[in-house]
Formats: sequence, C-alpha cells, structure tokens
Amino acid sequence: MFMKNRGFRAGKLLVLIFLCFSVLLPLFTLFFHIDGEDISKVIHSPQFAPMLINSLITTTLATIFSVSLAFALAWFMNRTNLRYRSIFTVLFTLPMLIPSISHGMGLVLLFGDNGLISNLLHMKFYLYGYNGIILGSILYSFPVAFLMLCDTFQYEDYTTYEAATVLGLSKKQQFLTITLPNVKGPLISVIFSVFTMIFTDYGVPLVVGGKSMTLPVYMYREVIGLLDFSKGAIIGILLLIPAFIAFIIDFKNDNKGNSSTVTRNYVITPNRKRDRIAYIICIATVVFISLPIITFAILSFVKQYPTDMSFSLDNVVQAFDLGVRMYLKNALAIALLTSILGVCLTYFTAFITARSHHSFSNMALHLISMISLAIPGVVLGLSYVLFYKGSLLYGGLSILVLVNITHFFANPYLLAYNSLQQFHSNLEDISATMGISKLRMLKDVYIPCTQATIIEMFSYIFVNCMVTISAVSFLANFRNMPLSLLIPQFDSQSLIEATAFISIVILSVNLVMKLIIYLLKRSLQKEK
Repeated sequence: MFMKNRGFRAGKLLVLIFLCFSVLLPLFTLFFHIDGEDISKVIHSPQFAPMLINSLITTTLATIFSVSLAFALAWFMNRTNLRYRSIFTVLFTLPMLIPSISHGMGLVLLFGDNGLISNLLHMKFYLYGYNGIILGSILYSFPVAFLMLCDTFQYEDYTTYEAATVLGLSKKQQFLTITLPNVKGPLISVIFSVFTMIFTDYGVPLVVGGKSMTLPVYMYREVIGLLDFSKGAIIGILLLIPAFIAFIIDFKNDNKGNSSTVTRNYVITPNRKRDRIAYIICIATVVFISLPIITFAILSFVKQYPTDMSFSLDNVVQAFDLGVRMYLKNALAIALLTSILGVCLTYFTAFITARSHHSFSNMALHLISMISLAIPGVVLGLSYVLFYKGSLLYGGLSILVLVNITHFFANPYLLAYNSLQQFHSNLEDISATMGISKLRMLKDVYIPCTQATIIEMFSYIFVNCMVTISAVSFLANFRNMPLSLLIPQFDSQSLIEATAFISIVILSVNLVMKLIIYLLKRSLQKEK
C-alpha cells in the first residue's frame, strides 16, 4: 500500500512546494522589501490621510448599497412568484463578465460631460469623485454578493415558517426572527468579501475618482508610473489588513447558514403587491446594468463620439490595427492555461485536504490554500514583481498564468473541497482494505462523480482571467499583455470607441464560455 500511495505523497509534496513559491515566499518578499524610512514618508505625507478616508468612505457606502441591493434581489428570486427567474439571474450577473475598469468607463460614457444621457437630457451630472466610485463599485461587486446570497436562501427550511404562521407571527416578524438569523453567517461573509473587493480595486476609481484618490490608485501610480516599489509595498501591506480581517472572521464564522436539514422547500404564497415591487426593482436593476453595456455596443460602431454618431466599422478596424487580435490571443491563452492547470491543482489540493486524515501538513495545506482568498490582486502582483524579477518566468506568459492561478486559487478549491466532503467518510478505509490506491480512487470515483463541479471551477477561473486587471497589470509587457489591460491604456490615450469595443469583445468571449459550460452541464444531467 505504501508503494501504491507513493505517487499521492509525491503529488502532495509538489502542491506544498507550489503553494510556498506562489503564495508564501512572494508575500514574505513584499514584507522584506519595505524601506523603514518610506513608512514614515508615506504615513506622514499630506495625501495619505485623505486617500485613506476616501477609500474607507467610498468602500463602506458602496458595500452597504451593494449588499442591500444583492440581498433584495436574492430575496425576490427565491421568495416571490417572479416569472423568468433564470433570465433575471443571468442578466444580474452580466457585470461579472467585464473588467471593473469598464464599469467606470461606462458611467463616464453615460453621465460624463459628453455622456449619452448627459447630452440627451442636457444635464450635468456630478459623476467624478465619491458618486462615480460608489456607483461603479456597486456595479462591479453586487453580482458576487447576489450569487452568494441566492445560494443561501435555497437552503432555508419552510417548516420553521409554517410553525411561525400557526403561532400568528406576521411576515415582517418572520423576516426579522427567522430569515435574518438564518442568513446571518453567510451575510457576514458577503459583507466582508464585498468590502475587500471594493477596497482593493483600482479600476473604477482610476477612471471616475477625479481628485478623490484611493489607496489602490496611489499604489498603482507609484509602482507603474514611478517604479517606487518600497512605497507600493507599504500601501500593499495596508490593503492586506481588511482582507486578512475578513479572512479571519470568515474562518472563525462557524454559522455559515441554517444548519438544519431542509425537510420542506419554501412555499411562496400569492401576493400581487409584493410581486409588483419585485418586478419594478428587478427591471430597474437590469436597466441600470444594461446601460453601460449598450453604450459600449453603440460606441463600438459609430464614426466619432460624440460629434458623428453614424454607423461605422472604423473603430473596429482601428482596434485591430492597434493589436487587439494579438492581445486577445494572449488573453485566451492565459485564460485557458490558467483554467486547465488551476483546476488540476485546486482539485488535487482539495482531494488531499478533504479525503485524508487531519494531519498537521493537511491542515497547513488547507490554510495556505485559503490565504490566497485574502490577498488582493494588486498586492499579489507587486509581490510577484519583487520575488520573480530577473527569473526565467519573468516577462513571459507563464508568470501571468502563475499569478492568476494563485489569485483565483481559493474559490475553485472551496468548490472542490465542499463537493469531495459529501462522500462517505469511510470510503478511504474501505478502498485501503481492498488494496485500491488513493490515486485510483481519485481517477475512478471522485472525478467522474464531481464532473459538474469541475466544469464550474473551469468556468470561474476562465471568466476571472478574462476580466482581471489587478495582479497582471504589474507583470505584463507589450508582448504578453492580455486584452483587459488595453482598456486603461486606450483610455489614457482617449481612444474611447476602441476601449468600448474591447469591453464588448471580453463580454462576448465570456458569454460564449458561459454558454458552453451550460451545454456541458446540461449534457451531464441528461446522462444521469
């Protein structure tokens, strides 16, 4: 049996080595690269306090609005007689399929000085500053919160509500005494996840921040513009603080949701007034989401915005002349390689931690895998620059694939971990008694039974690789740059129409991938 499991032990050692070189060592390098004198310079600089205040205020307000909207939409999808739920769900998640910087650009194109709506209504909107950052951050973050909360509502047991109705509790009382306590754990996780997403994002405030600079934008400009790695590292450490607080609270949060077994699915009672309100808010949200995307589509095929709005393919031709084809190939290569390698690594890591005894090495492996969830992309990118600069990996596609695997490691790992834990706990003991190796069990039992999860893991990594601009922005050059990084580059050159076209291309690629994933999962269900 020892000989049979030797391959498993070798694989486990390789995973540990990978996580050390992809997570731990780059982070330690970031810490050691800080110049002590620069700490005082950064903290006591006149712009530091305003930047910190800007980041905290905009992030807090955007998180409140984003989570509130997501909670309302998730409740409507699961607690009302709303028709076309699946269509609404797809439309609500569209903002996830374009980079965060595109949301900022979409707002500028709509409500800026020469925005479509500004010109149409002859009004001046005060977009730049807090208003723009908060609006763009809501667009960017609420789909993630919506999906997490939607999943939570599906696991509520109706028998509790039935008993409450018999006891005479009103719907409002049931909501306050049953629904909110049931979703308390997941809601805390959602709040901290959204807060971390917004706090560490530089895409939206880079475009619509105006004079209200945030910490990620400052870090981006110091490193990319001035190559000041020490000051960038200091800001990077500061950005890690809320992320690690969120990680620790989430890790200690045992009450992830309703721990009772669902014995009866929720029964939705007829209520026309409630359903009308649901339709109004859902349709208004869809319009809010769709406007930037429709604007990108319009601007991609006009002659010259805003002076000549006649149909033209000149912007498409110009975009391809500027290298869109090459950067799209880079993006697809990075996304596909990251997805394939990322699925293999995350799934095997989850197999080790979920289907083995709770030894110290397995617990350490689980903790390191989860730590990547708490590392913002901008911090990870800078740490890779400091650790890998001058190495054979640096400057090629491989470094972008590696940083993306690390950046998106935790969520697919958790998907696989939760799926693998559903199998009977004695399965390994039975297989050991029969002389079946762990790798054979992985190949013949676990992988075939969790194909739907594996497909979902692939989809998650691919889509995020196509839209990310954070970690890769510090490591990309003109030869290996993915398509998403052309957006800030073209935006700085005032190539508005070409930038809009790139956003549409990224959205189209991700929609095609989502369609393929849907068809694959559907075929798997038919086979069952």
